[in-house]
Parts: sequence; structure tokens; C-alpha cells
Amino acid sequence: MNYVLYFIITIGVLVLVHEFGHFIAAKLFGMKVDTFSIGFPPRAIGKKIGETDYCISWIPIGGYVKIAGMVDESFDTNFLNKPPQPNEFRSKPMYQRMIVVSAGVIMNFLLTFLIFYGINLANGKIFHATTSIGYVQPKSAGEQVGFVAGDKIVSINGKAVHNWEDIQSDLYLDNVASSLNVGVLHDGVTQKVAIPKGVIKPDQDFGIYPAHMHAVIQSVASGMPASVAGLQNGDVVASIDGQEISTNAQVVQLVKQSAGKPVQLVVKRGTSMKQFTITPNSDGKIGIEIGTQYTGPVQRFKYNVVSAIPAGFDQTAGATGLLIESLVRIVTGKVSLTKSIGGPIKIAQLATQSAEMGIVSFLGFMALLSISLAVLNILPIPALDGGHLAFLVYESIFRREVPTKIKLFAQQVGFALLLLFMAFVIYNDIVHF
Repeated sequence: MNYVLYFIITIGVLVLVHEFGHFIAAKLFGMKVDTFSIGFPPRAIGKKIGETDYCISWIPIGGYVKIAGMVDESFDTNFLNKPPQPNEFRSKPMYQRMIVVSAGVIMNFLLTFLIFYGINLANGKIFHATTSIGYVQPKSAGEQVGFVAGDKIVSINGKAVHNWEDIQSDLYLDNVASSLNVGVLHDGVTQKVAIPKGVIKPDQDFGIYPAHMHAVIQSVASGMPASVAGLQNGDVVASIDGQEISTNAQVVQLVKQSAGKPVQLVVKRGTSMKQFTITPNSDGKIGIEIGTQYTGPVQRFKYNVVSAIPAGFDQTAGATGLLIESLVRIVTGKVSLTKSIGGPIKIAQLATQSAEMGIVSFLGFMALLSISLAVLNILPIPALDGGHLAFLVYESIFRREVPTKIKLFAQQVGFALLLLFMAFVIYNDIVHF
């Protein structure tokens, strides 16, 4: 029930904000709005107020605003039998039509910015105040270049680092395409670790984690080995078969390699330690969602109402850039499509997990999902906002309208492709559930 609740809240808010963007832009430019729908037709329930039918529809893959005089997801072309009316989409200047079509995406970007702005203003920015490595994943790139647990990173390419966020920025963002020279304090002696160009890949885990990290169980699936054994949400995994645990990656790896064989888990529950013997199933799973929690020292930077603005813009731009980079990697085949996408089930899982971690975590997840909705919607695919915008750009350049039959056919094909894609992501969710 929590999955369903948080899924409805998350998707409901994002779709409502997106469609409200189209709605309010159309109203501001004097266009008649026939329908404001959450979900695609057929209509389920609703109420007509004035000239607009406000409703919820059966197909839960978004929503739409039906604007008079526009070929859209409703496939209605009856308006073509009548002369253009002043309050119709087709009668308005090109710039107004482009704004209306783009307004949903703009609202999603604005929502993301406002969430980041609010979080920064309320909580400031928290930095993990350590540069010490607590765990190095075996066979990872980090281990191969020479990092070991206990190393303290003091500089990257001659630039001093003061917290783990500095390290992440310098390693994964600013210098990802360059060779790196990392200053490391090892057993009291400063050494240099050389990282050749190309070793750090944005789509792969480099394999180093900060000190003070702990693997925390976030949910336990009913009927699975972990639930039968008595593991609970909030348990901190201290060791598996005698090996000390620092990260969720360790738990996944050790449990998976023990498929069908019993393992000894020691967990910290409150102030006491408890031991469990659990046998993973044949897939190497015990039925838990596991996360990593930092419990070390932190630094907090406070923002005011002005300084939180550029910070919010930076976070919005950063999230957008990372999403676009991920899409490019998927399209070019550098990362697996099935491992990179999530549908309703995955969204429900992540929404629930983030909500259980607190309101800030939940809002942050919603902000990232809002960016995803915005970027995907602006792609030039028929039935999406980007498809409508592509037709308008063509018409403004070549000074002639795209024939209605072509628009209608494109919308039908695009809608069919969206349904097929939705079926694929749901199947992918079920397979990886």
C-alpha cells in the first residue's frame, strides 16, 4: 500500500504540474481549453466547470490538456470542418503556440528548481567532512590504480580536497576525461596515485567509498529468506560470514555469491548486535532493499533567500546534464537499456524508499523525476511535447503548415509507440523486481 500511495503522490504531482503549465499558458493567451486530464483517454471520472472538463482518465502514462483547434492526443479533428475561431490554438501567433506546447516542460524545470531552492534554504548544503577511504571494492578501477581502505586523499591534480564532495566533483565531473594525479596519505606517508585517462567511467562505479559508511536495510520483502529469518527495516549489516561491511555493494556481492548456501549475518539493531543464518535463493537474493548511510562528521553550509537561487540553478542544470549524458549513452549502446530505465514499479519502490528516509529525500527524488519528465517530454517524438514543437518549428521555418493527415498519423504512431514502451518498462520492472 505504501508503494501505491507514494507512486500516486509522486506521479500525480508531477503530471499535475506539467499539465497545469499547458493549461495556464493556454488560458493566458486566450485559448479555449476543452479538457484537463490526468492520464490518457478513455475518461474515468471528472467534472465540467465552465468550458473545461477536469477529469482523470484510465491510461496512466501521463496526462493531457485538450486545447481547441489543436491536433493532439485526443485525435479530434472535428474543428477542421469549421472556420478558425479567435480562441483556438490554430488562430494564435506562432510564438504563443510554441510557449503553450513548451509550458509543461518549463513547469517541470521550475518545480525542480523550486524543490532544490527550498531544500537549500531550509537545510543548507551538507558535506561529508572526510577524505578518508573506508572501503575499496574488489576488482574495481579504484583498487586497480592502487587505492586501499584507510588511505586519506589530500589533493587531486594539485588541488587540495576538504570533504568527500570535493573528491566526487574532481574525480567524476570536472576531470572525468583527463588523467589524474591524486595525493594520498598512506600509513602517514604522502604518496601519489596516478589515474590514467579513461579509467574513470561515468556509467561505472569507480569503487571507492568514504569512511563512516554503513549498510542499512531499507525494506524487507514478505516471505523471502530475510523476512523468514527475522531481519527488519533499519537493521545495520555489520558483517557477513565474518567480513566487515561498509556499503550496500558488499552486501549484494557477498549474498549473491552465496546463492543456495547459508550465510551468517550480524546486524546492529538499536544498541544490540544480532546474528542470523540466512540461505539466499537460487538467484542470490534474500529479499531486502539495502542502502548506504553515512554517520561521520558533516559540514553544513547555510544559504539565504538570495544565495539559494544560484545553488538551485546549479543543481537543476547538473541534474539535467547527467540525465542527457545518460540518454546519450543509452542511445549509443554504451550502457544497457534494461538496466537504465524504470517504470511504475521501480518508481514506486524508489519513491517509497526515499519517503521512508525523510521529506528532504522524497522531495529530492521528486525533483530528479521531474527533470526526467521534462527532458523526455521535449524529445521530438510524436505524441510528446517535443513532437508538437517540432511541427511548429518546421512551420515557422518553411512558412507552411504540416498537413493535418500527417499530424494525425504521427500522433497515432507516437501514441502506439508510447504504449509499447510502457509495456516494455513494466515487463522490465517485473523481471528485475
